Amino acid sequence: MSFKKNKYAVIKKVISKDLALFLYNYLTVKKQVHSTCVERKYISPFEMMLGTCDDAQVPNTYSCYGDIAMETLMLKVQPIMEKETSLKLNPSYTYCRVYKKGDELKRHKDRFSCEISTTMNLGGDDWPIYLEPSGRKGMKGIKVNLQPGDMLVYRGCDLEHWREKFKGDECVQVFLHYNNIATKGSKENIFDKRPHIGLPAWFKNG
Repeated sequence: MSFKKNKYAVIKKVISKDLALFLYNYLTVKKQVHSTCVERKYISPFEMMLGTCDDAQVPNTYSCYGDIAMETLMLKVQPIMEKETSLKLNPSYTYCRVYKKGDELKRHKDRFSCEISTTMNLGGDDWPIYLEPSGRKGMKGIKVNLQPGDMLVYRGCDLEHWREKFKGDECVQVFLHYNNIATKGSKENIFDKRPHIGLPAWFKNG
């Protein structure tokens, strides 16, 4: 499957099952730490260093921007992304979620920092992602199933993508985002306008 032609591609076994399981367990523990710290009032519910459950896109579901382990994974995966897309890329940022039963990801396109993106399955129950390669609104789209360690590479600003209501109990996914170096504004947007990787969102624009 050609990314250049279709604007998406599926890559199997990008990381080992052992590494995927390690990252899955890491994020579920981090979610638990965040919950305990909020409940015992060690941090505000809006303190985002440990993550948040205040994501407007998927309400009341744990998510984390710029986690250090995930951002390190973004750099590890970058050569694979460049080979698959035939593009030179700048790393942008990462975003991960621990999805729960009943969650739904509405059809949407992404912002500029997600120009070249991948979603990687880290573990949990199966939950397919859909995307519309034609770029036309309202089309049925295609269904993509990912196993732990697999990832879907896609042009996030061009293709609508979504997930239907989740019927399982838990699913952990991480999004790794990049910009094409040749795209206007990419140089200024490196690390999603943060000084370097691993920093929370409030470091954007200095």
